[in-house]
Amino acid sequence: MHIKTSASSHPAAKTIVLAGFVAGTCDIISACTLYSAILKRGSPAKLLQAIASALLGKSAFEGGAGIAFLGLLIHYCIAYSFTTLFVIVYPYWPVLRRHKVVSGLLYGLFAFIIMNVIVLPLIGYAPFKFALIPSIRQAVILMLAIGLPISLITHKYYRPKVHLPSAITWKSSINP
Repeated sequence: MHIKTSASSHPAAKTIVLAGFVAGTCDIISACTLYSAILKRGSPAKLLQAIASALLGKSAFEGGAGIAFLGLLIHYCIAYSFTTLFVIVYPYWPVLRRHKVVSGLLYGLFAFIIMNVIVLPLIGYAPFKFALIPSIRQAVILMLAIGLPISLITHKYYRPKVHLPSAITWKSSINP
């Protein structure tokens, strides 16, 4: 007896892998573009070191490429966590299926709130202090880069599979 255990044998796992990768990639590219290229707040490596500092503390900023890579891994773990939660909840909340764009945007806002109010303070960052413009920036990035791709990809996975006959088959069934 052969048992398949790869992601390809489990469509939900395949959806999580794809949606998590797309969302994580969109988010890190957006964050690097905004904070490094536009706002000039440091290099992408410094941004990734800041993520790694959740585990390593301030010594993360003294590290090099390896610490930045650790920050990237942590970043993707977070993206995959949000993706997994959405994929698990999706079939049980019909509103997510009916309004895929709105639910994706709201899920990104949910991710913003969870990260800033719960996760970051729990791992040692300062408690969240609301500042309008930075909060809007962060929320919009998470809405567009995390929530929307996760919702759209998950929706595609759960969409009913309709097999329409091809034009040739349809035509031949009309004219025998």
